[in-house]
Amino acid sequence: MNTQFGLIRVAAAVPKIRVADTDFNAAQTIDLINIADKSGADIVVFPECNITAYTANDLFHQKTLQNCAINALLKIRDKTIDSKIISVVGLPVAADNQLFNCAAVIQSGHILGIIPKTFIPGYKEYYEQRWFASGTRMISDFLVIGDEEVPVGNDLLFRAENFPDFTFGIEICEDLWVPSPPSSAQSIAGAILLLNLSASNELISKKNYRENLVRQQSGNCVAAYAFASAGVSESTTDMVFSGQAIIAENGSIVAKNKRFQRENNIIITDIDVSRLALDRQFLTSFGESIAQSEKDFRLVIFEPDKKRWKAPLKRIVTPHPFVPSDSAERSERCEEIFSIQTAGLAKRLEHCNCKSVVIGLSGGLDSTLALLVCVKTFELLGLDKTNIIAITMPGFGTSSRTYKNSKKISSALGISLKEIDIKEACEKQFKDIGHNPDVHDITYENVQARQRTFILMNKANKIGGLVVGTGDLSEIALGWSTYNGDHISMYNVNCGVPKTLVKYLIKWLADTQTSNGAKVVLADILDTPISPELLPTDAEGKIVQKTEDKIGPYELHDFFLYHFVRYNVPPKKILFLAEHAFGEKYSSDEIKKWLKIFIKKFFAAQFKRSCVPDGPKVGSVSLSPRGDWRMPSDASAEIWLKELES
Repeated sequence: MNTQFGLIRVAAAVPKIRVADTDFNAAQTIDLINIADKSGADIVVFPECNITAYTANDLFHQKTLQNCAINALLKIRDKTIDSKIISVVGLPVAADNQLFNCAAVIQSGHILGIIPKTFIPGYKEYYEQRWFASGTRMISDFLVIGDEEVPVGNDLLFRAENFPDFTFGIEICEDLWVPSPPSSAQSIAGAILLLNLSASNELISKKNYRENLVRQQSGNCVAAYAFASAGVSESTTDMVFSGQAIIAENGSIVAKNKRFQRENNIIITDIDVSRLALDRQFLTSFGESIAQSEKDFRLVIFEPDKKRWKAPLKRIVTPHPFVPSDSAERSERCEEIFSIQTAGLAKRLEHCNCKSVVIGLSGGLDSTLALLVCVKTFELLGLDKTNIIAITMPGFGTSSRTYKNSKKISSALGISLKEIDIKEACEKQFKDIGHNPDVHDITYENVQARQRTFILMNKANKIGGLVVGTGDLSEIALGWSTYNGDHISMYNVNCGVPKTLVKYLIKWLADTQTSNGAKVVLADILDTPISPELLPTDAEGKIVQKTEDKIGPYELHDFFLYHFVRYNVPPKKILFLAEHAFGEKYSSDEIKKWLKIFIKKFFAAQFKRSCVPDGPKVGSVSLSPRGDWRMPSDASAEIWLKELES
């Protein structure tokens, strides 16, 4: 467990077993516990009835098997006496003149609790009601097992001492398949980790259904969910089991095994329980669920080993959280975002009864994406694309490459292009305000940016059109825009799209939505360095001013933005995650340097975000002052910067 960053290491194990051979099964269980222990795991869950086998059938009522199962449990317990790892194993337990299908929680040579299965299936291939009673029929609150008095019941939750984020609950197989799983009530009562000991037989397509169940329940409960199911060494008299193991976190599967393995196997991953706890705070509807909870739970407090966590992090931390790594999923996301952008612009045009738009076209990524949104929107509304008025406004830093690409893409898409050179107007502005044009400072840059917006707004007024903004989410986060310059428009279609995703969107559009002529131009635009082009080019007319040289890599800033806004992660933990995500691409000092810049710029830029134009939210991170992000414009970044240095 890593209490500094709120991480616990979770394992789901599938042992090789022999039906009714409790000694053999206990030995396999102990071997897997040792593997999990050596990996630094805090907790490991096993399949349903793994001590006896789930398919023991009428043998469950044999006193010999029941006694041997308890003896095997005690053997496993005694083997853990020198370790803080928590092991959750399955076995039948007799109590109150009934037999229960149970999970036993073991740690440091003690049985912490016994949880009976609540919902007992008795349909099709399942005959559990022949042997087992529902946990709701258990009368006893405690049982004597070996030399210990052990709490029992389906009202138990387990919580780490002085670390409430590590609270877990347990359900067994069928419990997950009902309309109101016990894990739902457990999560409302505080369980952030949910465990399921299962024996789910294999059928065509059942694998996907199980994965969806686990994924969805982890999302519904804003929790982690670890699932371990019986393997191929169960009896195959009427059914076959595949030994599926899954660990999900808040709606996403973070680890799963290969099914149908014939030997012991285990999956291990780190779960970010502090992030889950913060998400629950953020989601006020989760708190409302707590108020409506009717079930009371008994808490079993255990002592965790706060030093057992071992580097490296056993968890995939994607360096590009806004961009799916799977190509099919990425294409689907691009299509979804583009549909949201076009739907948003279409509604605004219809509402304003606008038949024309004006857009500043630089030949760069953002204005190209916005232009493609305009073209598609006009097609959807049946409007004449020549009423898309793109204006290219060459200034002191406009490169021949972007200038030519502006012309080429306009021609390829069949829209109107107007050229207005801003240099003369800017020179007059310099003279009017007493600025030396040889001084290439912020004034030199911003005069150009405001002059362009001045032209766009006035042109839109003249034709009764609407100015479409082009600034993306990453620029909005960093304040990388000129106040009352490119910061302003009448509707900004890119405001929800981070810079790391812009390129993929344009590439997807080039592949699926455009003609061959446009594809060639878009390929060159994709290869053009990111630049505001506000400083003079070199002698060959090439771009000198490169944004990422000044403010840092956008892939880092998007990573920081995602974790800071989406999950409210502290700076020190963001640094830790970024070091893991980017490996050797950036040194720790580099990441820390750019993270400081991100924090400073993010706080300093809020006054710009407080008055941004309307635009569509497309993902889980949005900085609209009317929607997701309400922050004082004069908030201090000091404690965040200090936390990074602590």
